[in-house]
Amino acid sequence: MKSSWALLSMFLFFLCACSLEPQKIDLSGEWTVALDSADVGLVENWAGELYSKSITLPGTLDEARLGNPDTLKPELTKPQLLHLTRAYSYIGPAWYSRTFTVPENWQGKGVELNLERVLWDSQVWVDGKKVEGHEESLTTPHRYDLTPLIVPGKEQILTIRVDNRYRHDISVADNLAHAYTDHTQIKWNGLLGDLSLRCVEPVAVENLQLFPDVDNRVVKVRFQVSNRLDEERDARVVMTVRDKASEEVVSKQVESVSLAAGEQEVEYVCPMENAELWSEHTPALYTLTVEIEADDLSISETASFGMRKLEHRGAQLLLNDRPLFLRGTLECCIFPLTGTPPMDKAGWERVFKAAKEYGLNHLRFHSWCPPQAAFEVADEMGFYLQVELPVWATNLGTDAGAVKFIQDEAWRILREYGNHPSFCLWSMGNELEGDFEMLTRLMTDLKEADSRHLYTTTSFTFAKGHGVWPEPDDDFFVSQWTRKGWVRGQGVFNQYAPSFDKDYSNSIEGMTVPLITHEVGQYSVYPDMREIEKYTGVLKPTNFIAIKKDLEEKGLLDKAADYTLASGKLAAILYKEEIERALKTAGISGFQLLDLHDFPGQGTALVGLLNAFWESKGIMTGTEFREFCSPVVPLLKYPKAVYTNGEKFLAEVELCNYGADELTDCMLSWEIYDDSCRLAGGEMPVERAAIGYNGALGHIEFSLSGVTDATRLQVVVKVNGTDYKNRWNIWVYPEQLPLDMGQVVYTRSFAQAQSLLAQGRKVLFNPDWKKMQGIEGKFVPVFWSPVHFPKQAGTMGLLCNPAHKALAYFPTDNHTDWQWWDLNINSTTLNVDSLHGGAPIVEMIDNFANNRRLTSLYEGSVGAGKLVIATFDLNTDFGNRPVARQMLFSLLQYMNSDAFNPSTIENLDVLAPAFGTGRASKESATGIYE
Repeated sequence: MKSSWALLSMFLFFLCACSLEPQKIDLSGEWTVALDSADVGLVENWAGELYSKSITLPGTLDEARLGNPDTLKPELTKPQLLHLTRAYSYIGPAWYSRTFTVPENWQGKGVELNLERVLWDSQVWVDGKKVEGHEESLTTPHRYDLTPLIVPGKEQILTIRVDNRYRHDISVADNLAHAYTDHTQIKWNGLLGDLSLRCVEPVAVENLQLFPDVDNRVVKVRFQVSNRLDEERDARVVMTVRDKASEEVVSKQVESVSLAAGEQEVEYVCPMENAELWSEHTPALYTLTVEIEADDLSISETASFGMRKLEHRGAQLLLNDRPLFLRGTLECCIFPLTGTPPMDKAGWERVFKAAKEYGLNHLRFHSWCPPQAAFEVADEMGFYLQVELPVWATNLGTDAGAVKFIQDEAWRILREYGNHPSFCLWSMGNELEGDFEMLTRLMTDLKEADSRHLYTTTSFTFAKGHGVWPEPDDDFFVSQWTRKGWVRGQGVFNQYAPSFDKDYSNSIEGMTVPLITHEVGQYSVYPDMREIEKYTGVLKPTNFIAIKKDLEEKGLLDKAADYTLASGKLAAILYKEEIERALKTAGISGFQLLDLHDFPGQGTALVGLLNAFWESKGIMTGTEFREFCSPVVPLLKYPKAVYTNGEKFLAEVELCNYGADELTDCMLSWEIYDDSCRLAGGEMPVERAAIGYNGALGHIEFSLSGVTDATRLQVVVKVNGTDYKNRWNIWVYPEQLPLDMGQVVYTRSFAQAQSLLAQGRKVLFNPDWKKMQGIEGKFVPVFWSPVHFPKQAGTMGLLCNPAHKALAYFPTDNHTDWQWWDLNINSTTLNVDSLHGGAPIVEMIDNFANNRRLTSLYEGSVGAGKLVIATFDLNTDFGNRPVARQMLFSLLQYMNSDAFNPSTIENLDVLAPAFGTGRASKESATGIYE
């Protein structure tokens, strides 16, 4: 009995000693650093004066202002406009060093060095002796076993060599993959996140992986036991599941195990009978602790998980046996203050809260994998993540080293982040081309090993023979088109007149797996000059500064804010229709915007309604965006945006319900307003709105005969008793409209216009837009970036003053909306940079790479004459073009009034080359409308 008490006392003392001494040593703080651009191997001088520079780690050389200082001048040239500029940059090896001491009671135990995130290669020395091996992961921690070199109780020197040079061919030109690039995150050198030494017991639990089985209400527990004591022993395994929010024990399982020497994998099942399922609506999390107890040891390991079942049945994406629709955007490692991803939860909470404010439930990590903190926040907030291997390549398979790196990285990601319920979708990379057999083998190996995620070969591809239909082993398909047609508006909105009864059903007919639309949007928004002052970190907005400088020199800086808002409003209108078309398509399982927030690289691609800091630009609030992007969205199908008052407005009401529950016995209501009052309304009872797409719930029929003047109407549909509502604009014009020229002379000839102006006449000059020189008229704005894709029409929507008398009979906001489609498409934009005097009535916003003064409607006085230049078609097919007829009517009313008194144009002749020879046309001087 006495010896038993002695053994127990020794065991309790051992446990207390372990709890009093730290099991982890934080290495954050002051280090010394030496840059080794010549790669001479400074480790031989690890104790010398070469390590004279100080740096705070975790951190980067950029943050320490070490490296090559920026020398770029703010000009509208490619280096400046490609992306944000690093204030200091360094590519090459750097050596980091500091002293450390491990406690004496770590004697006989292992010591592991953890470097949470490194770019790209690391090697380690202790007291000048090399630690075996090196690590090169871009997305998971670098870990080193320092045990053979550790002397507990002694001060030692730790040296880490980090080499951020490009190692494997994983990216298309200019290193665009977001795991290694200067376009979004930077090619930083340093050490980020957890930087520590960990005490490793002789017996340890490793690689704890948890596999929820919702159907059987259990969680499968799989882990490895590493026994370095070289002897077998019997032990007890206790698995305890706690509710992460309340810490209450919800399950406990006890098993016996025989611990063999070396490593062994064990697997158990832990019951979860009453567990709440994880989803965006109920992000319930649990922690499972594995404890192994024996006479002389007690070790434990804990992991977090959620009970969820993600699958597809044919083309339907299901979560916990319910249809799931992904409302997503991309996250491309865009963090302008640091140039690096946040490694703490606070940084990611800011991202996910902004995304949630705008109704999103999904983020796609384009060609990279985020750190642990991102998964933790997504788990807690109920976000569905798509992770990608750090690869965006068009020649996969040609570089054996790259193939091995990609394969190894995949298994590292699975091991490190696989437990997170938010880790839902996994793509092998972005727009991949090359060896699809290799990709398929990798994907199927991963799928066989880990069924917790759904897998796809690539997020879209341009590879011939691929990309238009899922690969045979894909669980889901990410694409912008199929072999049957487009599934995003880029290929639709500029080619076809606006219609709102369309979806993509024909394009996805026969689809075998869930389809998620790829990189929807990419509508460029004019840079917001107010952002310049926000760049207080490692990146300089040389691109913004260059644009501001150009605007100042051209006298346009006062218009910059209007350019941002007007182009942004157009982008928002297009994003709304993009999202609604996806929602209206029963077989689509989600969309991935590019982007809700700005992308600062690839030619300054400012395609977001939010800036690169996830902050609003003032274009559209989250409340407004959530009207068409939220769990429940009322929808409306109607054939067009523009009507005459001889027609009826006919529409079909629908509802997408991806909320927490079915809607039963609810009431939908609709109302139609003009600018001053409610014109009509009604209700439609809905007995049941199931989870998913609910079509044909009711009809709206409203005669427009009572709308006597040109009017914009707003149609609102809402779910009564909730905050769910949505709205749409339509425009109504008089069916009968007299076009009285009055004192105005219409001509299509520039020479004739000059002659008439010399006679003191009022002239409406409307050149044939198909024959004039200028910029192609378009409805949609610049795609992505005018720098990245320079061969495109360069306008970004219109800007006008709605209160201008010329538009008194043409209701409009100050930005492009759907009623402008006909005029924009049937036009050529005029460059008036060289024109002195006069003023635009309707400007076309130029792209920021040029900042020209562009117009489609311009006025001025020339001598005793008065002129309006309209470069959109006001001449043909008025029976089918009520917008053009209404614009002409509004212009004539203005030009025949006393309000028509424009400022003087001093040099009208400079425009002659835009209109050909300037010789008079065969049309009569009185114009075709008399």
